[in-house]
Amino acid sequence: MTKRTASPVIKTLPIEVDARGKGPLGMTAEVFLRDYWQKRPLLIRNAFADFETPITPDDLGALSLEATALSRLILWDRKKDAWTVETGPLPEDRFDRVPKRDWTLLVQDVDKWDPDVRVLVGRFDFLPRWRIDDIMISFAVEGGSVGAHVDQYDVFLLQGMGHRRWQISDNASAPVDYRPDAPIKLLKQFEPTHEWTLGPGDMLYLPPGLGHHGVALDECLTFSLGMRAPSKAELIEDFALELASRSPEHERYGDSDLVPPGDTFEIDEAALARVRATLGPMADDDALVRRWFGRFITRYRASGDIRPPKKAPSTETLEAAVIAGGHIQRHPFSRVAWMREGKNTAVLFVSGSDAEGLRQKDAALLCRQDTLGATEWAALDGAARETVAVLAGLGHYRVLAARKPRGAMRRR
Repeated sequence: MTKRTASPVIKTLPIEVDARGKGPLGMTAEVFLRDYWQKRPLLIRNAFADFETPITPDDLGALSLEATALSRLILWDRKKDAWTVETGPLPEDRFDRVPKRDWTLLVQDVDKWDPDVRVLVGRFDFLPRWRIDDIMISFAVEGGSVGAHVDQYDVFLLQGMGHRRWQISDNASAPVDYRPDAPIKLLKQFEPTHEWTLGPGDMLYLPPGLGHHGVALDECLTFSLGMRAPSKAELIEDFALELASRSPEHERYGDSDLVPPGDTFEIDEAALARVRATLGPMADDDALVRRWFGRFITRYRASGDIRPPKKAPSTETLEAAVIAGGHIQRHPFSRVAWMREGKNTAVLFVSGSDAEGLRQKDAALLCRQDTLGATEWAALDGAARETVAVLAGLGHYRVLAARKPRGAMRRR
């Protein structure tokens, strides 16, 4: 008799897990990144068990009035199936004139404005920090939504208050055509394959390109942690500008070897060879690519306005401040990353600028710590302290004086 071989067991991965007592992913980071990241959606019940929102709807509404905050008010006319979008800053009385249902307020980069919201970013330390874009928060009343749509980046949707019904489609061949009558990119056709209701602490992970639709069932806050995912076109365009900036004006296309052409209108192979020679091997320069990408990714999708101070502080001024009990705080809109360069040195990238020659541990510390006190300052060497002073002169750091104890009497 012919011996039968056992059929391979195909493991079906769950689309829903309970994370209570297991961390925000309900599994190890290694397993999540291997099985789900950029591959398939995952509903994580109790990702943040007993979650209490660090921001209120009134806080979010007040932020939408700020001229430098990125906010949108999205209203849906249920009878006409028509959408309206108002961009901020919104008038102070705008929320006195909204309907009882079917509207949503979106505010981006809330983590840059609110330190309590920013703490949430640290809970996603299984991802490179330079990949994390921002935390956008939406407040919606019953029926509030932004419609069925597709995002071209990874997103974690954490329910902070109230309840929201989410529908998703994991059909890879689903059409991605947009409605021509809407001011935002809404799917013309959406057929969900899964549906859940999320409550406080529940979180939904969605990979890029997956159609989804969320509708508020009551007044709710949803925290959306999105990733930075530059398109290929954006990378090519920015790198081309980098190459162009490094090309001397006197280096031009030349044809000193020109011979009479067979056809005066033909771009022949000799001309193309000269074009290739003019472009040169710069794109193959590894050091150039490394530096360019560090500057690009810390500048990409930048938000907020970072202005230099009227007077740049010196290294001595900064040191005196921390010795006196003060702190040196990085601007919340400053994006940072670092890259190894050589055996022990590193390059620090800050919002499109770079500083070289730092010790790797100093570059890592400056990225890791939003605020530098006496302990952190003492750990830095002279080059790193000078770098902080230079960055402070550009507005990326500011000095916070030591706080006086509450109730302390002033000396007469």
